[in-house]
Amino acid sequence: MKHLSRLVFLTVIFFISTLGVAAERPNVLLICVDDLRPELKSFGADYIQSPHIDQLAAEGRAFHHHFVQAPTCGASRYTLLTGQYGSAGNGALFSRAGRVKSDPDNVTPSMPAWFRKHGYTTVSVGKVSHHPGGRGGPNWDDKNQLEMPNSWDRHLLPAGDWQHPRGWMHGLAHGEIRKNPKDMDLFQAAAGPDEIYPDGISINEALNQMTTLADSEKPFFLAVGILRPHLPFGAPQKYHVLYEDVTLPATAHPSKPAGKTTWHGSGEFMKYNRWGRNPNSDAAFALDVRKAYAACVSYADAQVGKLLSRLEELGQRENTIVVLWGDHGWHLGEHAIWGKHSLFEESLHSPMIISAPTMKKPGKPANAMVETLDIYPTLCDLAGLTAPKQLDGESLVPILNDPSVGGHSAIAYSSRAQTIRTETHRLILHRDGFAELYDHSKPAAETKNIAQANQKLVSELSRQLKQRLAQE
Repeated sequence: MKHLSRLVFLTVIFFISTLGVAAERPNVLLICVDDLRPELKSFGADYIQSPHIDQLAAEGRAFHHHFVQAPTCGASRYTLLTGQYGSAGNGALFSRAGRVKSDPDNVTPSMPAWFRKHGYTTVSVGKVSHHPGGRGGPNWDDKNQLEMPNSWDRHLLPAGDWQHPRGWMHGLAHGEIRKNPKDMDLFQAAAGPDEIYPDGISINEALNQMTTLADSEKPFFLAVGILRPHLPFGAPQKYHVLYEDVTLPATAHPSKPAGKTTWHGSGEFMKYNRWGRNPNSDAAFALDVRKAYAACVSYADAQVGKLLSRLEELGQRENTIVVLWGDHGWHLGEHAIWGKHSLFEESLHSPMIISAPTMKKPGKPANAMVETLDIYPTLCDLAGLTAPKQLDGESLVPILNDPSVGGHSAIAYSSRAQTIRTETHRLILHRDGFAELYDHSKPAAETKNIAQANQKLVSELSRQLKQRLAQE
């Protein structure tokens, strides 16, 4: 009887201690920024005004060599939210939703679903999955077509004057919705508060959600998607004014590449109203476009500032893991491309910052090469959760503890080719076997294909690429 009493006592103590650990689990604030290049002051671009993101970098770990898995929104976000390699198309999450419906036991839980299963309240606001609000249908508002089933307690997109998520996604000031892109200006600077553009109203909803979540006894996983600097480059005039007298550096490698590459004609960019001008042949217009993009970056940065300020006001900052992630890069004239969708560095290199309550040496950037795949296992590790076994990435906690720790090569893919990036080289392997090999230790970087003279390295990197994608 005495032994039984002791067993009951120990069981009660264990139960109480487990409740204590659960109560102390950190919140997660995941901030996804669309089309964001690593062109920020905290990443070395002194001419960009990004004070709030820079402050987050000073409080956390900026990963200066973070690469995404795909140079397009949907496929990149698939990897973020599932922790797995996927297809190269924007419909990857909807395809996964079909598998969840037909065979749920054989689909690895999404990152928000996993946190939800472990006691978190999960909320998404804005563009986190590919469709803002996470629904399908002609206007992306069909409640019967969920992009991420079983993942979110609330998946929200207040469309406001933009009528529906599709309108919000492609909107300019005061509810202007994209119909025929040629009739919509490529960039715009309207006077007024942040709310005259789409991000303003979605961020206000995110602030409301954060306030509600902070009152709960459960930890929260709040994901917020910031639309700008996605096309068209519309932001309140006050952000454009910041760059009126700023001198931007010359564009690196502005010429169209020779030979077979993943170059494209910037179709998404070129379909907007450009007033008859082409930035590849009009230097003054190219500068106007770059400054409009920079204004959108500062607008996005202001939205990040609102989120971080509210987190501080609610007393949740010290118990919240904050991740800022760019879903892919964006060419601003490099290789004569204006957009994403290539497998050049500019399409795949994006900023990532992680700030965790227990991290060591905050403010010191990491030069280790890492991937979007690594975010899911990292957040599980930081939150004290065992990650699903089927994830393809690895935890970055060792680098959060010591920024000098090394990383790993980065894989990416498009419909035309696949690529592997090491610390010194990038191999792009086309579907027909054609190879591009670039040496990043040389000034020519991705302008000189050295594959023909380095067949041994091409073969070795091809082997690594296929092995990582489980094709052998």
